[in-house]
Amino acid sequence: MTENPRSSWVPQGVDVERPSAARIYDYYLGGGYNFESDRQFARKAIALLPSLPMIAQLNRVFLRRAVRFCVRNGIRQFLDIGSGIPSVGNVHEVARQVDPAARVVYVDNEPVAVAHSRMMLSQDPQTAVVQADVRDPESILGSPEARRLLDFDEPVAVLMVALLHFIPHADEPKAFLAQYRDAMAPGSYLALSHATVEHQPAITEQVRQLYENSQNPMTSRTRAELEILFDGFDLVAPGIVFTPAWRPDSPEEVGEDPERSVIYAAVGRRR
Repeated sequence: MTENPRSSWVPQGVDVERPSAARIYDYYLGGGYNFESDRQFARKAIALLPSLPMIAQLNRVFLRRAVRFCVRNGIRQFLDIGSGIPSVGNVHEVARQVDPAARVVYVDNEPVAVAHSRMMLSQDPQTAVVQADVRDPESILGSPEARRLLDFDEPVAVLMVALLHFIPHADEPKAFLAQYRDAMAPGSYLALSHATVEHQPAITEQVRQLYENSQNPMTSRTRAELEILFDGFDLVAPGIVFTPAWRPDSPEEVGEDPERSVIYAAVGRRR
């Protein structure tokens, strides 16, 4: 897509010259809501790690599996933080294959993602979009949209898919995750996926360093560090694994090298 700074989907004040993780991810997935700076960045990253588009697709597949798992276990309300730019197979679409009454609040801090999400979902009263940062739980949990659509006295699924690797250690994700946990009723679920350099460290570390030049520098975490973030939750089987290995629909989906996804995935149930 050739962008026009005055296009209806480009909010005022968006820095089109500096790449954004949400728009780069949109490019990996084949989307059109990105700028030339995002595309140039993505091409450099793909030159380092040619499987990046596949990695993004595997992460989306995990998201859909996690949503189906939650729905099968009685969840009908979702808080998707770091939801990004909408693409086919969004949370509400997957959940409503089981229950048309499923409710979803999408949250992102990227203006293009928020603007496009609001445009797409403006006629859907069972969804809402909040512009906020995951590090500010009060602004999300207390937003008018969350209060309207979500009942935290009942189980809810909180999704943070491919999000927390953009949060540095200094911002203490365990601390703000505890605020979400404390707001969630027992029987709720937390679904995370997170990039790591534990596999293919030489290459993936180069990609991580490249992201230092974007609006969203990347922080790698180990499996052990990710497990700490599930404090107060019981990990559901198979625990923390690479995205293709999380409850695949068939052995073929896992393949011989699930580590190729370089993204860990896990779902925990609130005690």
